[in-house]
Amino acid sequence: QVQLVESGGGLVQAGGSLRLSCAASGRTFSSYTMGWFRQAPGKEREFVASISWSRATTYYAASVKGRFTISRDNAKNTVFLQMNSLKPEDTAVYYCARDSRPFRGVLTTETRDFGSWGQGTQVTVSS
Repeated sequence: QVQLVESGGGLVQAGGSLRLSCAASGRTFSSYTMGWFRQAPGKEREFVASISWSRATTYYAASVKGRFTISRDNAKNTVFLQMNSLKPEDTAVYYCARDSRPFRGVLTTETRDFGSWGQGTQVTVSS
């Protein structure tokens, strides 16, 4: 049973930075695409970034591209999200997620393709 635990959220002023971490249990971490999603009050959960099981290929939502960086350390079963130049509209609960199946050939960004989720960490950006 996979378990994902996020950390690193907090309160930061606009223009500041935060680094989120997601620690995963299990022994098949390296075989799965990992993703970050976020959800603000009154809004649907949205894709932020993902990183593939193969050769660490990455993909970003247009709203964060150039500001956020996703990375992973397979030896430590950990995925990271470095967030720079934060904006008030980045305020949300951020969730770490694992793809529902291993060895996916195409890097997915769809919420429905991720079957395991962490409990989330709050990120608040003040103006």
